[in-house]
Amino acid sequence: MNVVLSPIARFWKLLFSYKQEIYQIYFYAILSGLVNLSLPLGIQSIINLIQGNQVSTSWFILVGFVLVGIALTGIFQVFQLRIVEKIQQDIFARSAFEFTFRVPRIKLLKLDDVHAPELVNRFFDTLTIQKSLPKILIDFSLASFQVIFGLLLLAIYSYYFIFLGLFLCLLLWLLFKITGQQGLSTSLKESKYKYQLAHWLEETARTHKSFKLSADSTLHLEKTDDIAVQYLESRGKHFKVLLTQFQYFVVCKIIVAAALLILGSFLVFQEQMNIGQFVASEIMVILIINSIEKLIRSMDTIYDVLTALEKIGYVTDLDLEETEGIVLKEEAKGIAVGVSNLEFAYPDAKQNVVEGLSFDIPAAAKVVIEGKSGSGKSTLLHLIAGLYDVTGGNILLDDIPLFKLQKNALYQNIGLYLPSNQLFEGTIWENITLGRNIADKQMAKMLEILGLKEYIAHQIKGLQTRIDPEGRRLPRGIGQKILIGRTLIHQPRLLMMEDPLQFLDEEEKNRIIDYIMDEQQTWTVIIVTDYPYWKTKSSQIIKL
Repeated sequence: MNVVLSPIARFWKLLFSYKQEIYQIYFYAILSGLVNLSLPLGIQSIINLIQGNQVSTSWFILVGFVLVGIALTGIFQVFQLRIVEKIQQDIFARSAFEFTFRVPRIKLLKLDDVHAPELVNRFFDTLTIQKSLPKILIDFSLASFQVIFGLLLLAIYSYYFIFLGLFLCLLLWLLFKITGQQGLSTSLKESKYKYQLAHWLEETARTHKSFKLSADSTLHLEKTDDIAVQYLESRGKHFKVLLTQFQYFVVCKIIVAAALLILGSFLVFQEQMNIGQFVASEIMVILIINSIEKLIRSMDTIYDVLTALEKIGYVTDLDLEETEGIVLKEEAKGIAVGVSNLEFAYPDAKQNVVEGLSFDIPAAAKVVIEGKSGSGKSTLLHLIAGLYDVTGGNILLDDIPLFKLQKNALYQNIGLYLPSNQLFEGTIWENITLGRNIADKQMAKMLEILGLKEYIAHQIKGLQTRIDPEGRRLPRGIGQKILIGRTLIHQPRLLMMEDPLQFLDEEEKNRIIDYIMDEQQTWTVIIVTDYPYWKTKSSQIIKL
């Protein structure tokens, strides 16, 4: 069970992953903050020289000193940008592999409550993090250090500025404390409707033929309007929080600027500061106020990053299949299956789909499962394959409890064909092998068994012919044969199929059935079907 983190905790976890790089960024930010002090100090000295009519070598040195400081600040920012760029590239690559690794390994029941493609849309929040990180790591850090060093410099001129700095920090803390959580909440709600709208647009595109044929229907527009209205309302509430923060800042800016001007003027009148120091302090005041404005404006970016991390975290928080357990022995014979008092219910269901079911299937048996619609035939295949965890009872594979088996190793010994299996965008070879190491001779034999040899021969690129997503322009029978080939090609020890041949003609069906159910085949076969020829070749029939 994964521990669910708060958005703030996710943010710190992300930064901790790049702590060495961030240390370097902050090092350059500190240097920039210190070098930026050269501007008011240099101007102070220049004004003092001008007041004394002393345009000499010292004046040129001071001007050069200020210009070098400006140049160094730019150089430090270039170094920071290079570091942040490496972090951005790493975040993108890491997120891509994180999604690719996790999605196939998420527990199947966890995906029943969500639409997997909609879940993957959250990957695009990686781009939000990429875009926002430079502003947080560079602008936010630089502004923070400028405020800190600026207040320290002012404190050198007079200890009164220390109290003013503490008052300023208190105002900023109160501002973030009062509005921070509200801003994050409205940002999350805004993001929720953003993804709902994107998902509905994808659904409209996926079922475009249905909406095209219902030309008088405005359902797709009405649903879009409903979601868009909710998004705009949430966006408005979030903007209201940002506007409130900025309004508070304007008030704070007026108070701080007035206090600094009055205090500085008072110190000049009391001859505790000279004109050069007064000008330098006011320049520092302007820099501090501008830096605070950057901090306030960065809040929107911080909200975006926290929201993006929360959305991505929704995927990474989903439970994965166990990676530990007993590995089935490598054997040529099929897997023996034992089911004892099996019970299973879907989450939030009122009654069990499977209840009190028991049977034994010997190794290499050829079994047909029959039953009425809704009797749990498909669910039973999912349970035996380890895709669902049983609610009660037990399933044994080669006399080993299923829950003790290492799932990835188990899946290598199983061939599972379900009507929900789909083709993906890629070559025919990739769709059959799924990246497994398959010999050309083995592939040629499979193509001949399935009757795909002639079809492949008529394709210019043969097995390297590309298939559209879901096999969109592929004949249904050809698509089904490719999926069957995917199930059989690695010679699984346990073969389970549900209505695998419905789009093929009778002669092809019977030929493939003869191959699968041949007594010489060592695999164990479990078939859910109502096609009668399967039963004539079976050694056992189980009725649900």
